[in-house]
Amino acid sequence: MKDIKTLGELKQSGYHSKSIKDELRDNLRTKIKSGKPVFEGVHGFENTVIPELERAILSRHNINLLGLRGQAKTRLARKMIELLDEYMPIVAGSEINDDPLRPISRYAIDVIAEKGDTTPIQWIHRSERFFEKLATPDVTVADLIGDVDPIKAANLKLSYADDRVIHFGMIPRANRCIFVINELPDLQARIQVALFNILQEGDIQIRGFKVRMPLDMQFVFTANPEDYTNRGSIVTPLKDRIGSQILTHYPESIAIARTITHQEAKLDKAQSDAVYVPSLAKDLLEQISFEARESEYIDAKSGVSARMSITAYENLLSTAERRGLLSGADTTTVRLSDFMGIIPAITGKVELVYEGEQEGAAVVAQHLIGDAIHTFFPAFFPKIEKLERDATASPYANLLEWFFAETGFELLDDASDEEYHKQLDAVKPLEDLIQKYQPKFLQEDKYFLKEFILWGLVEYDKLSKDRVAVGYQFKDLYSNYINKL
Repeated sequence: MKDIKTLGELKQSGYHSKSIKDELRDNLRTKIKSGKPVFEGVHGFENTVIPELERAILSRHNINLLGLRGQAKTRLARKMIELLDEYMPIVAGSEINDDPLRPISRYAIDVIAEKGDTTPIQWIHRSERFFEKLATPDVTVADLIGDVDPIKAANLKLSYADDRVIHFGMIPRANRCIFVINELPDLQARIQVALFNILQEGDIQIRGFKVRMPLDMQFVFTANPEDYTNRGSIVTPLKDRIGSQILTHYPESIAIARTITHQEAKLDKAQSDAVYVPSLAKDLLEQISFEARESEYIDAKSGVSARMSITAYENLLSTAERRGLLSGADTTTVRLSDFMGIIPAITGKVELVYEGEQEGAAVVAQHLIGDAIHTFFPAFFPKIEKLERDATASPYANLLEWFFAETGFELLDDASDEEYHKQLDAVKPLEDLIQKYQPKFLQEDKYFLKEFILWGLVEYDKLSKDRVAVGYQFKDLYSNYINKL
C-alpha cells in the first residue's frame, strides 16, 4: 500500500475508508480470535480492566479511565495504538489528516477538485496517530480547538471572515487518531463544554465561523477520583457523552506487583549482574506498598502509586551497589539493612494525613518497612505471641538467651560480605532456626533470612534495635531496658 502515491491509484487498489473506531474494533476482533494478548506489558488487569476496555472498543465508545495515580491508565491508552492499521493514507499536505476518499477540510476538498485522481497521497504510520494532552488550568479553547490566525490572514490577503485563516488546535490535527486528555477534571469547566459537540456530533466551533467538520476520533480520558473533590470535576453533560467509564486498580497480589516492578525498573546489565536480590527481599519491597495503602498515616484517597515500588527497587539495588563499591567487591547481595536506602523513594510518593505529618515522612517510611516485616514473619517462622506462659518453651528461647548473654551485636552498614557473613554466623541459634523451619531455603538467600529473623524479633518486641553511627545494634529487650535505667 505504501507504494501508492495518488488518489487514482488508491481507488484502483480497492482501499475502503473506515472510521477509527471501526478500525480499532476490527483489529481487536482479529487479535482476540488469534488468541494473542491485546495489551501486552499490562499486568493484573487480565480479568478486570482489560475485558471492560475491550468491550468499550467493540462498542465504539469514547473511554474514561478512572483510577488513582500509578494504575497504568496512560499506558493502557498508549497500548491502543497497536490496534490501529500500520499505515493510513491522507491527502498530502493536509493539516488534519484528511481521508483522500472523504475529505473534510477546505484545503483537501479544493486540492481534490483541482487535481482529481492525480492528488498526491501521503502515508502515516500508526505511531504518529497518538496525541496526548495533560489537562492544566491554563489550557485554552484555542489550544484544543483552534482560533483565527492573523498572520495567515495577512499572508493570504484574506479577511478574518474566511475559514482559510483558521489555525487548527490539537483536536482537529488529531483527526483519525487516538486523542488522550490526562487528568480531565483539571480542565476548566468552560473548556470541557467546548468538547460537547466534538464527542456527540463530531464537529467543531471556532469563533464566529460556520464550520462543520465531522472529525473522526477516538477519545480516551484519564481521571483521578481525588480530583473530583480537591481540584475540579468532570461536568455532567460531558460525562454523559463518554461511552464507557472504566475503573482501574492497584496490583492485587505480591506476584503481580513484582512482575510490574521488574518490568519497569530502569537497571543496566552491570548493576543487575553486580547485585543479587533474594526473593524474600523482592516480596518485602512490594509488601511495603501494600502496607502503605492500609496505613493510618497515609491518605488512602490519594493512593500509593506503583511507581513507589519501582523507584524503591532501583534505590535498593543502588544502596547495595554503593556498599559493594566502597568495599571493593565486584558483586554483592542485598541485605535487609539496605532497605533504609529506599526511604527517599517512599517519602516523595505518599501523601500523609495529619498524624503522619506529626510523625514525619521518614519515620512513616520506617514504620512501613517494619510493618512489611511484621506481616511476612509468620509465613516463615512460628508466630510470636505477646504473652507466653513458658518463655523457655518458645522456639526463639535459645536466640533470646544468646542476646541476653551478649553485651551487644552490631551489623555494620559498609561491612564486606565476608564480615557480614561472619557477624551473622556468630549468632549460632539463627542457623538452628533456619534448619528447623526453613531447611529448603536457598543457600544464597540464607544470610538475608538470618537478618530477617533479627528484624522480625524487633518488630514483635523481643529484641531492641538501635541505630549507631555506622550500623545497627541488636540487644536483648530487657537487658537494654535495665542498662538504660
